Amino acid sequence: MSTGKIQFAEQDGTFVLKFVGEVRLTLCSTLDATIEKIFTALNFSAIVIDLTETSSVDSTTLGLMAKLSILSRQKVGLLPTVVTTNADITRLLQSMGFDQVFNIIDTPLPCPDCLEDLPPQDQSEEVVRAKVLEAHRILMGLNDSNREAFHDLVSALERS
Repeated sequence: MSTGKIQFAEQDGTFVLKFVGEVRLTLCSTLDATIEKIFTALNFSAIVIDLTETSSVDSTTLGLMAKLSILSRQKVGLLPTVVTTNADITRLLQSMGFDQVFNIIDTPLPCPDCLEDLPPQDQSEEVVRAKVLEAHRILMGLNDSNREAFHDLVSALERS
């Protein structure tokens, strides 16, 4: 069982996702559903992903974060912001090419008091596999290094 959680708030046109602890595959359905919810909003001014209390994120979570950025640019022309104060997380984001698809800052923003834990969503193994595959395909599309790193995993998921 994952020890992480995702919190969410919407305040004055800004959507805030806060990842706490280890954010892994077990939260991918919750994160994906929240991404869909964000883009049903008619108008908003910013998307912030707060990683200041994140100890680790897996590649599925990174892929869904990239999906959020791509949708944000396509649908509303906004580049989301990632806040990270952990040097390891910052290096990971940069190695994945996230500096191309996010504004990455290291200054914590005032966090809304209204953050609420997102409830976990139980999904079938097939639905989770499809989300993992989508997330890794998105990561592969960011740069050649990711394409090489995740090629075998994506091929294996496509065969299963």
